[in-house]
Amino acid sequence: MINIAFSDEVRVARETGVPIVALESTIITHGMPFPTNVETARRVEAEVRSCGAVPATIAVIDGVVKVGLEPPELDDLARRRDVAKLSRADFAVCLARGGIGATTVAATMIAAHHAGIRVFATGGIGGVHRGAERSFDISADLQELSQTPVTVVAAGAKAILDLPKTLEVLETLGVPVLCYQSDAFPAFWMRDSGLPAPVRVETPEEIASAHLMRSDLGLPGGQLVANPIPEADALNGADILPVIEDALAEAERSGIAAKEVTPFLLDKIGTATQGAALQANIALVLNNARLASQIASAMPQS
Repeated sequence: MINIAFSDEVRVARETGVPIVALESTIITHGMPFPTNVETARRVEAEVRSCGAVPATIAVIDGVVKVGLEPPELDDLARRRDVAKLSRADFAVCLARGGIGATTVAATMIAAHHAGIRVFATGGIGGVHRGAERSFDISADLQELSQTPVTVVAAGAKAILDLPKTLEVLETLGVPVLCYQSDAFPAFWMRDSGLPAPVRVETPEEIASAHLMRSDLGLPGGQLVANPIPEADALNGADILPVIEDALAEAERSGIAAKEVTPFLLDKIGTATQGAALQANIALVLNNARLASQIASAMPQS
């Protein structure tokens, strides 16, 4: 039996029909340093509230799926260093052992679906890593999008990935990639990856309608909404791409692999850009929270 506990705020929202937006917790434990992580988490939750929805930051604490964290729980999670990084493969084991874990995109989607939440805001999804033809390193996020009916709002896929292959896998898995008010697929810190938008959409209502139509058609899975970082906060590709290449080369030399790759690369890139990449990351997460709240509000509330 899955043990799910709702925060007071989320419980009231469920009872009164207020739209809810799921938020992941890996960005808190593995994506940003303390205290920036907890400050950003609070800002993202506040952004969701300012748009008329309720935030539900998801994590596993002592074997319980927490859907919405109370302030002391959020503070404690942000300070801890013993938090597992949970995806589909290890989610159940952590719960069964009574462990503590932060949810990635895939695990957050699973928990959100069990909690009846249809929209989820994150930074960027995982995807096909560069050199995957040798390592077979492909994020479980892609498979999750193909089978769990949650709309995920992200600034595209992380720029450290092989983006053409990531889009190809999403297409093969039947995952709609909807680029919001853009003819280009965004690349996390950059508004334009150089790849065309698979589908361009203009309004939150259009995205909400597409989500509901997939259900009516009996199609499994969710959809990825690629929301470009605001122009004022975007990084220049000519500046950031060489930094990414250097970080990737260092990771390979150091034998960094599997779940450790992304945190390692983000840390190296953040240091090399003197914090500019981290500030862009914060801006894009806030931007995604705004759009996700608008999409959630456009869906009929049960």
